[in-house]
Amino acid sequence: MSPFTGSAPRTERWQHLRLTTQDGVATVTLARPEKLNALTFGAYADLRDLLAELSRERSVRALVLAGEGRGFCSGGDVDEIIGATLAMDTAQLLDFNRMTGQVVRAIRECPFPVVAAVHGVAAGAGAVLALAADFRVAAPSARFAFLFTAVGLSGGDMGAAYLLPRVVGLGHATRILMLGEAVRAPEAERIGLISEMTVEGEADARAAALARRLADGPALALAQTKALLTAELDMPLAAAVEMDAATQALLMNGEDYAEFHAAFTEKRPPKWRGR
Repeated sequence: MSPFTGSAPRTERWQHLRLTTQDGVATVTLARPEKLNALTFGAYADLRDLLAELSRERSVRALVLAGEGRGFCSGGDVDEIIGATLAMDTAQLLDFNRMTGQVVRAIRECPFPVVAAVHGVAAGAGAVLALAADFRVAAPSARFAFLFTAVGLSGGDMGAAYLLPRVVGLGHATRILMLGEAVRAPEAERIGLISEMTVEGEADARAAALARRLADGPALALAQTKALLTAELDMPLAAAVEMDAATQALLMNGEDYAEFHAAFTEKRPPKWRGR
């Protein structure tokens, strides 16, 4: 993501989500607890634009995505989105579906790790947002439901058919996306959909602790690792190892690599600068 901006000012207030930042860790909270944090057109657009702004500013080194109240996110709002899309023409529907995909791309392509803190329901688009994160820290109450076929749509929504097989394998992804049945926390942990299981009520705190650990680490090395994990999914081995070589050569010329050697020599912890 280029750090260069044009005339548009920095957004001072986000209307459809809550943002807090502290020492390089951003926390984005979906805050419609009365609707199980169902997404609206504005919420999608805010997520897309917020991730772009944070990526350009380069002040955030890790991000937590959380949901307020009884669950993480119940997906698209039935009245405000599903009802409204029935009145849209094909061009409008294409614009909307492209926007939802842009949110997923923004999560995958932003230069910092994203940690989803999941409790209760993560359904539909909410399940895909969690899937797109780099880590999913989940409470025992978490359940992931990719419900798109249940409403007569393709299970491959928002990149789910691309991402889910790469996380849990094609067999599990086929079953989950075609049947639309909820995957509860124990199964999600068994098949690799969950990165870390917590005790009930501690998902947000554990996600924040993981984000803190990531933010305190070598930011440039983590950003490049994330970029390679995404880029190399569809590369042949020869192209992947060449990209790895080029990336390592750049990082070996960076300040953090030299700092590690100095810290090792002086028997002290490294002071990472993300450069």
